[in-house]
Amino acid sequence: MCGIMGYVGPQDAGPILVDGLRRLEYRGYDSAGIAVTNGNINVRKAQGKIVNLEALLDTDPLSGSIGIGHTRWATHGAPSDANAHPHTDPSGDFVVVHNGIIENFQILKDELSVGGAQFASDTDTEILAHLIAREYDGDLVEAVRKTVALSNGAYAMVVMSRLEPRKIVAVRKISPLVVGLGDGETFLASDIPAVLHRTRDFMIIEDDELVIVTEEGATVETIAGDPIDREVVHIDWDAEQAEKGGFAHFMLKEIHEQPAVVTETLASRLAADGSVWLEDVNFDDDYIRSLDRVWITACGTA
Repeated sequence: MCGIMGYVGPQDAGPILVDGLRRLEYRGYDSAGIAVTNGNINVRKAQGKIVNLEALLDTDPLSGSIGIGHTRWATHGAPSDANAHPHTDPSGDFVVVHNGIIENFQILKDELSVGGAQFASDTDTEILAHLIAREYDGDLVEAVRKTVALSNGAYAMVVMSRLEPRKIVAVRKISPLVVGLGDGETFLASDIPAVLHRTRDFMIIEDDELVIVTEEGATVETIAGDPIDREVVHIDWDAEQAEKGGFAHFMLKEIHEQPAVVTETLASRLAADGSVWLEDVNFDDDYIRSLDRVWITACGTA
């Protein structure tokens, strides 16, 4: 589980992205990063908690009014600066943040490698940047659609390009994504509380939907390209209530979240053929038959 952010508006994007990531840090704290476009794409990222990213930005700041950000809970690849998001293609034309897992990433990576691609990280997310670059033919939205068609899994991703610098494209496939609508500015986030102090008007993005964010606002489509007239929801909860998702207590919220959490967790561990994937563990039939006990450890309320 990771946290993702996006911003398009008149303000400096960097502080808004970092503030949102801090509010999403419960979703991951292995590393964090942001990318801002001001003609070129500039990326800053750091292993560890948000405070490390803030320290980096203090010494090496970014400037621009459109950007994306990410706080990571490591799945593919160990926690490191190299594996931190955002990830770019080799040309630096495209940049991606991503929450979830690409089930067929190894197949896609092998295919890209045969074509000469070289990778700077161990993540499945970097594959998305390479695919978008390969599929791009003058239309970022279409390149994202083609990439989604190639990428199996449960995820949300947010994409920018210096070739279309006044636009962000985002997709939801199971993993959560919301759009916050401010006064002349638009926010993307994994969860409402990340930007509730900035706006109370939201569009809740559903599975298999695509969002295009520009300075004119946000439009929602199916991944196939059919327009969707998405209702704007006004949130009248306070920040604490929003964090509880409208439930009286965090315990009730966590109980009701269990189906979605189990789905998201299993989606990142089960391949399309039914096999189980855990990094550094080979769960083939012989290995499973050799086990004589299973230990389950957990923490939390629900």
